[in-house]
Amino acid sequence: MGVNRIFVRGLGAVSPAGWGVEKLCAALDKGESLPAQNLARPGLEKPLRVRSVPPPVPRPVFFMHPRLRRASVITQHTVAAALEALGGDAAQVQSGALRLGIVACTMSGSVAYSRRFYEEVLRAPETASPLVFPETVFNAPASHLAAYLGANGNGCTIVGDDGTFLQGLAMAAGWLLNDQADGVVVVGAEETDWIVSEAMGFFQRDAVHSAGAGAIYLRREKASAACAELAAVTDSFLFTQNQNRTEAARKMRAQLPSCAPGELLVVSAQQNSRAAAAENLAWGGWSGSRLAPKAVLGEAFVASSAWQCVAACEAVARGQFSAVNASVVGANQQAIGARFLACAEPV
Repeated sequence: MGVNRIFVRGLGAVSPAGWGVEKLCAALDKGESLPAQNLARPGLEKPLRVRSVPPPVPRPVFFMHPRLRRASVITQHTVAAALEALGGDAAQVQSGALRLGIVACTMSGSVAYSRRFYEEVLRAPETASPLVFPETVFNAPASHLAAYLGANGNGCTIVGDDGTFLQGLAMAAGWLLNDQADGVVVVGAEETDWIVSEAMGFFQRDAVHSAGAGAIYLRREKASAACAELAAVTDSFLFTQNQNRTEAARKMRAQLPSCAPGELLVVSAQQNSRAAAAENLAWGGWSGSRLAPKAVLGEAFVASSAWQCVAACEAVARGQFSAVNASVVGANQQAIGARFLACAEPV
């Protein structure tokens, strides 16, 4: 789909590189894979390998909010990335002066609390904590974020594969164009847990599971604070019996412009994965610069595609590139892409 003058007003990120967009981009600029840590898997001597998000220093004030004291890690990632993206507009939302839409995107969701709750149910159903159960719901991070901000605008949680974050951008653009919100923050977030890490290993043997969040804050009005323009989001091309990954990736690529001098391609795949083969074939004619965040940060599903888009916007904001294509060939659902441009003169 084409987008009619939708501007990126803020970015946020939590990643294995640390808390904040600056640390995310510094790691990507360096281009070296971040170190992995051991994660114990009950019943097995050999631990799993993950790239964990380091503790925030200093500890964010919002951690002590009544809604967030016992919140899941994915909620902490979501709120931190969203608040960084919103910047000073968060106060406007809290005062009721700005209608904020919230689109939260995830694949695994709050799996750590879900595992804990069902472990308690299996061990002793009569004592399983009802306080844990609300955190098992996919919509919990978006709900906590809205409650913290006092936001009363549109809210939605989209559950799907990596490409879900780009679907969230398209949904946000629709809300803005239809005057359903003054601004929309789109967040993609995940957390690590041994269940997800082990399951991922069955499909991507060489991948290292990671976690975090990425957020993009969109407005219709261009201001000096705008760092990029969302020019387009492609259609979503599903993986089906009649359309494999390669064909879906090819169709996605056909809806994005060809390579031109001064443009960047941010890809979703890691080397030696099924998605990498399809994505590499689709973009075989690309002769410009290329960036693969997962090679540095690890596999974080929807959070990874959010990092792609954050890195894309930051690249044009820095003046490094005039345009960036973000390509996502998802884990099990779709191929989808987006295009970001450097902001032109104020409109």
